[in-house]
Parts: sequence; C-alpha cells; structure tokens
Amino acid sequence: MIRFENVAKVYDDGFRALDNINLHIKKGELLVLIGPSGCGKTTTMKMINRLIDPSEGAIYIDNQEINTMNPVELRRNIGYVIQQIGLLPHMTIGENVALVPKLKKWDTTKYLNKVDELLTMVGLDPAIYRDRYPKELSGGQQQRVGVIRALAADPNVILMDEPFSALDPISREQLQDELIRLQEEIKKTIVFVTHDMDEALKIADRICIMREGKIVQIDTPENILRHPANEFVKSFIGEERLNEVDLLPSLEEIMVKPVTSGPNRGLAEAVKTMRTHRVDSLLIVDKENHLLGSVGVWQIQQHFKDETLTVKNVMKTDLITVQSDQSLTIAIELIHQHNLSYLPVVTSSNLLEGVITRASLVEIMAKKYSND
Repeated sequence: MIRFENVAKVYDDGFRALDNINLHIKKGELLVLIGPSGCGKTTTMKMINRLIDPSEGAIYIDNQEINTMNPVELRRNIGYVIQQIGLLPHMTIGENVALVPKLKKWDTTKYLNKVDELLTMVGLDPAIYRDRYPKELSGGQQQRVGVIRALAADPNVILMDEPFSALDPISREQLQDELIRLQEEIKKTIVFVTHDMDEALKIADRICIMREGKIVQIDTPENILRHPANEFVKSFIGEERLNEVDLLPSLEEIMVKPVTSGPNRGLAEAVKTMRTHRVDSLLIVDKENHLLGSVGVWQIQQHFKDETLTVKNVMKTDLITVQSDQSLTIAIELIHQHNLSYLPVVTSSNLLEGVITRASLVEIMAKKYSND
C-alpha cells in the first residue's frame, strides 16, 4: 500500500533526519511509528502526504510515486489527525466533518448522511452534536470529531500524529479503544505516530521503532515484547513492561520425575510399583532410558491372569510426547487436545527427560501467580 524505497531527508545544515528508510506499510494495517524525540518518526509520517519531501529515494502509494501527484489532491485523499485537533471554531461540528467532502464537491445529501453516520459511529448523537460548535465539546469529544473528520471523505490512508497525547488518561484510553473498534470496522491503512510505548503496544498491528533516522525494529507488538532486537529496544520498551509479559515457564521448570519400569518386568511387579508410587500407569524405558511405551492399570488388569506376559507385551507404543526444546504452550495444547492426564517429555533421540502432569501444571502455575 505505502512503500518507502531508500528514503533519506537531509537538511541544508547537513543534518540527516532520515537515513535510507525502506518500509512497506500493508493495506488495512495500523502501523505505529515510535522512538525518542528527533528519531525521525514525524518526518517519516509527514512525507506520506508531502508536507515534507525526501532528499533521496521514493515513496509510493498503490504503486504510484507520490512525487508525481498533485500535493493538494494527494492531501485531500489522505485523512490527517493531529494533536491540536484543528477544528475550525467558527464552523459547526457538522460543517467541520463535511469540510473535505465539500471541497471534493460531493453531493450535499451524500455528505450530510456521511456526517451523521460518522458521528453515530463514535457515539455522538447527530441530533445533539451536529449543530454545536467546537468550544461546546469536551477535549475527548473534539478529538473524536477530529478522527471522523479524517474519515469523512473515505480515504484509504489516514495519518495520525500523536492525536491523543494532550488528553487526560481516561479520555485517552477511551479513544484508543474507540480507534481499535473503528479500525476493525473500517480497515483503513493508518500510520500513527506516538511517543507512548503502552499506546503503541495496545493499538498497533505492527510497531516501527526508530532511532537517529533509522528503523531499528519493525514487528508485531507480540514479537517485539518477546524478541527485542537489541539493548536499545529493550531499554526503550522498559524493563517493567518486559517483566510484565506473562511468559509461561519452561518445560524443565514444570516437568516431574516419571515412574518407570523396564520392558521385561512382570505384570505383578508392575502393579507393585504402581501401588508404591501411588500412580495408575508406568512409562516403559530401556536400559539407556529410551521411551518405549506406557502401561496402565486397566491394561494390566485385562491380562493379569496370564503369568507369562511382561509389560512389553501389553504396553501402548503410540504415545503422544513433547520434545524437551518445545514450549509449554505446545505441551498444554497437546494435553488439552488429547485429554491426557500426563505427557512425556523426550529429547530428539527419544530419551525420556520427565513428565508433565495436570497436577504439576496446576502446582507450578498457582505458585507463579501467588508470587506475582
């Protein structure tokens, strides 16, 4: 949808605000640009509607280089929301929202219907708010109008430059929620500049972290939290946020020692081992501790009268296991999917490492959350 190819911005004094930016913003995604003051995030965003032109490289929207477009027409087809809102005080709310559609010579009925539709979409009753003036609205209500004014001409691209940063925390959170809800409905391509990492993590499909005019990392909030690219990203996210990420323990932390038996043990010996350890099944291993199978009390019960049998004659060999280098999430999915009471943990060469039981899961997770 929007593509930066080797874009740089160098000012007359030699300051390089952007340095060889390559960026592809996907259609329908909400991309957040974030970084320290002076990192180039606002410059990057303002290049999309040609408020700033690049010194080097090219920017494309739908494969058309924007430098070949009329800048006025380009801007009329891109929604723009800024921190200062910028509602015209002498115009009513309805007139403010309808401004760009009127400039684009929409039919009157069409743009009046659009105004009412958008006001309703953000919870402002048109009958009440359409004919009010900006000064008669709260800051949060004015910012809602600022957002829908950017949507009024139905642009494919919307630029949002720290639009909620001047609001109180409650209004800000409400508008973040509103934006998430709206985006699910309208699926516009939104480029959102912020200095607030919590805001970025909450609203973004992807986050682009910038530093000194360069992109340091671009990824989903999930991947950035789990895999920060370097120490700068870690420090920018903040230790507290990284510690809040609710990562599950490793398999090693949660698995317990299994109760095992050799394949040549008799059925009576197997029953005795079960009673001693108060379990209803055994894992069968060879001398090197390779997992061969499992035997349960009911399998033994069915064949107990035959004294010639050993556990290898009655054991199950089609066991579901988890590899020791896999995540606990995978183990939990396997336990749930197959309704298992336990899950053996094995190495790549099928050596038995341990076992995860429903009881061990409950115990370790209860301990984890009681300590948080």
